[in-house]
Amino acid sequence: MVPEEAAARHPHSPITLDHDLDIAPETGRHLTVAELADLVDEMAGRLWAAGIRPRDHLALYKAHNFDIYVLACAAARIGATPALLSPALDGATVGALLARLDRPHLITDGGKLSGELAGVALRDLTSTVVRVGGSGRPGTVSLEELAGSPRRRPVKPAPDTPALMTHTSGTTGIPKLVVHTARSLHGRLRPQAMLAGLIRERETYAVHVSFVHSRMYMALAVVLPKGMPAVIVDDGRPEHVAELFAKVRPGFVETHPNSYMEWEELVDHPLRPLSNVKYFSGTFDAIHPPTMHRLLSASRRRNPLFFQFYGQSECGPLVCRWYSRKNAHKANGRCLGYPVPGMTHVRVVPRDGQRPSKKTPGFIEVQTDGRAVNYYAEDERYQKELDGKWWRTGDVGYRTRTGCVHLLDRAVDVIPNVDSTLEIEDTVLGRLEELSELVVIPGPRKEPLPVVCTRDNAPLDMERWRRAVTDFPQLAEPVQMPLSGLPRTATMKVQRIELARRLAERPERPA
Repeated sequence: MVPEEAAARHPHSPITLDHDLDIAPETGRHLTVAELADLVDEMAGRLWAAGIRPRDHLALYKAHNFDIYVLACAAARIGATPALLSPALDGATVGALLARLDRPHLITDGGKLSGELAGVALRDLTSTVVRVGGSGRPGTVSLEELAGSPRRRPVKPAPDTPALMTHTSGTTGIPKLVVHTARSLHGRLRPQAMLAGLIRERETYAVHVSFVHSRMYMALAVVLPKGMPAVIVDDGRPEHVAELFAKVRPGFVETHPNSYMEWEELVDHPLRPLSNVKYFSGTFDAIHPPTMHRLLSASRRRNPLFFQFYGQSECGPLVCRWYSRKNAHKANGRCLGYPVPGMTHVRVVPRDGQRPSKKTPGFIEVQTDGRAVNYYAEDERYQKELDGKWWRTGDVGYRTRTGCVHLLDRAVDVIPNVDSTLEIEDTVLGRLEELSELVVIPGPRKEPLPVVCTRDNAPLDMERWRRAVTDFPQLAEPVQMPLSGLPRTATMKVQRIELARRLAERPERPA
């Protein structure tokens, strides 16, 4: 158990939160690793008292809060399998996932019970409903009233039994439940631990990552045992982050690529919140080179680095590379780097019988010990992506002569007459600093349709836009919308298919 093992090494290492824990508001926003481990132990006793047992499924669906991590660790401590459901999911989707899990236990909160879950037949779909706060429904169990329950000895499951379930982004239909085991989680931890071993300093580590994503669990499994002070960020708004980072002065920062784009406005902030950052890290998507360059320019440390990892929920990190102030501005955003030696392997197979290249990209397939073992209750869907030990990622791209992996698009996002929507986005964002986001999606007639968001929602300067896209004459006229209007996943990825659907359903604009 990560908190317990970390507490044995560095019990006094500090953890700072930017929010109160729903399950233990009296804890405050400053605690030690030893106090975190004790809280996990306390919650494990409460979950046992609620009737949760080894190998049971425990769905977690509550307001976004670091206590999701605490409760997931508590469930694992008594041998149950936590299934982490994004707070952003609607009630119908949660109901479908609960049905798939076959009457799991459920931890939720008063807000979800009276909101998204109000019309969901929880009595038929769950074995027990444990409530955090609120009066809830009849038949629910209050987590607060279980305080003081006897502590339990930890249960160590077999390495190949399910240890954690997360879900995919769900951009098309009901999300898939991704099953991780202790062995597969260790497989994805290895490359991260190897790279973390290159960092000798005990930098303060600040992380703004979804609490229902496996990345949060892997990140803290590396950071806490190293004794690095941790700062857990829930509120990613730039002004809030500026004030927080001005106080804690992190040396290592990790968040989603889209959050990094929003944080570009911190570069010139008078509080200089990024001035002490030595390492930036991004895992979920490729990061636009202009964003990396701007963030690195805000650091006053000697030779700051930006680590870029390519991975996915099913596999963890697969390839990586890093950038400095000297080369980030001229980076090829489609170049994701190289497989981790001895740990991950990549091949690109033809889509149309032609050798994979930029003009004819192939399917990216990988081998890694960190690959999840199944989609729960959807084995056939999982097996479709396998070719022996090779896993098809769903991305298309190619490899250079030196072996560098270039990702051009998700296979479902490929648009005719466009080499790479992501390359267009990289290029234009580098030319127009007034853009806070650019997404190229298929329009109603399958034309490449740029959706643009500007800083402070300022009107788009069409003359500057036309000069910036002169290399891409196939683009349709841009559609401008507020950044807040983009549909996103729990990890802040833009849901391109959903965005295209919404725009296709808009009334026709007058000519």
